[in-house]
Amino acid sequence: MATARIGAGRRGGRAARRRGEGPSEAGAGPVRPGVEGGRLALLRDSDMRRIHETALWLLAEVGVADPLPSTVELVTARGGFVDGRGRLRLSRALVEDVIARARREVLLAARDPAWDLEPGGRRLYLATAGAAVEMVEEDGTLRPSTLSDLVRIAAAVDGLEHVHLFQRPVVCRDLDPERELDLHTLYACLWGTRKHVGCGFTSARSLARAFALLHRLAGCEARWRARPFVSVPVCHVVPPLRCAPEACRVLETAVRGGMPVVLIAAGQAGATSPAALAGAVAQQVAESLFGLVYVHSIDPAAPAVFAPWPLVSDLRSGAMSGGGPEQALLMAAAAQMGRYYDLPTGVAAGMTDSKCDDYQAGMENALNHTLIAHSGANIIYEAAGMRASLLAFSLPGLLLDAELLGMVLRTVKALDVDDASLSAEVVAKVCLEGPGHFLDHPQTLELMHSGFLYPRFADRLAPDAWREAGRPTALERARRRLAALEAEPHAGYIPPDLHRELVEAFFLRPPPGGWERPRPGEAVAAPRSEPPMAPDAAEQEESGVR
Repeated sequence: MATARIGAGRRGGRAARRRGEGPSEAGAGPVRPGVEGGRLALLRDSDMRRIHETALWLLAEVGVADPLPSTVELVTARGGFVDGRGRLRLSRALVEDVIARARREVLLAARDPAWDLEPGGRRLYLATAGAAVEMVEEDGTLRPSTLSDLVRIAAAVDGLEHVHLFQRPVVCRDLDPERELDLHTLYACLWGTRKHVGCGFTSARSLARAFALLHRLAGCEARWRARPFVSVPVCHVVPPLRCAPEACRVLETAVRGGMPVVLIAAGQAGATSPAALAGAVAQQVAESLFGLVYVHSIDPAAPAVFAPWPLVSDLRSGAMSGGGPEQALLMAAAAQMGRYYDLPTGVAAGMTDSKCDDYQAGMENALNHTLIAHSGANIIYEAAGMRASLLAFSLPGLLLDAELLGMVLRTVKALDVDDASLSAEVVAKVCLEGPGHFLDHPQTLELMHSGFLYPRFADRLAPDAWREAGRPTALERARRRLAALEAEPHAGYIPPDLHRELVEAFFLRPPPGGWERPRPGEAVAAPRSEPPMAPDAAEQEESGVR
């Protein structure tokens, strides 16, 4: 089965995105958001066909356990059926019909349209993500992550050229998880960045309240639906092949509310998916395809990102391992399957096992990002700042990883090969007419910045100059840059009058020192035992979500 057949379906999107043009902040350098990848093929066509056939067999013969009544009603109306064991099974014809009809592109709008993203085709974007519960301190110790940290991270990502989408990377552990966490997390992300925001929700109820906030922020529900500037990652299955009830409720609420969904299936090879890597990929493909059928049963036009995330266990301990070569192979294969189906595809990389910003972090992230970026993913999540196999986050590491991402994107862009770049006449002129070198040739001067990417933190000084400069390391440079960034004012991206209205309406309490970017080292507020709870009945009515 050829890729073109599997991926047959409607196309659309902005011409500028097809050309790989990006926001003005990207400058005139060689790397822009949306460069086209997918030149590396670790899987042969026959390999992808076999993975596809295995995924179809799993959905048709094994099915998905513990579906909600609403899930059964929606999917059986499209042709699925429940077997004698209560498992929801999908026929081959149903799955392939949904793949053929699914959207080939989605709009991940930003409140600043210059940062709009349109995953699809071979365009590549990079994003933060995660649920880290600790922050890496300068002395190497770890401490609980807080709302203040999330505001700082969002503000930092807003100024990073090579991180295109901000999905929440840390859990605010100073917030009540049932009463405060979801709405405060969403608001902190929206406060800190103009870019598209990804945010998870623990319940459909809290997502309904979030829609009420988003409609006010957009101006009205119609404006929100026209340009949804928040997406939601949904782990709709608990591997292997079992529905996650509350996540399924979140998925249904999100789709009906016009919010793009990221259909994450994250089995761990050797634990919740087979230790054999091909089997792990096939299971995650099946689980993410189940999510696609589910979404299509609610609304065939809903924006959805296909996101099989096969993860790795260290089989000696059973713990997750995010930085090894097997992880790179798994995610690269998942990205390639997304191109096989021609679906907007998100995978994950940057999940180093290192607990700090050291050689191991750079080595593991470079290996994973390079392999996966070249394999055809549209979005790479977890891309910057994550440490300790997703359990911790480093702000200096965010900056270091962002520089690595620029380098990886430069390799994805590859070489321009045309008459001008082949430079035959330039070589002839230099050789025949002098001066015998290209240092001051007009082409060299023209390409000095437009054709080459230069590091901010990696060192290229000669040894003597490096010693004279105090022998700085990349980490030291990143820390100094972070301190300079955080010394700049950042008053947030929500107008003051609207900010006051939303804070009052949704009982949003500020981080220590206010919503403006907190300075490093500020005290962390202790969690309140009985935080106020905003009435939600009217808000659910206003949100239009049922």
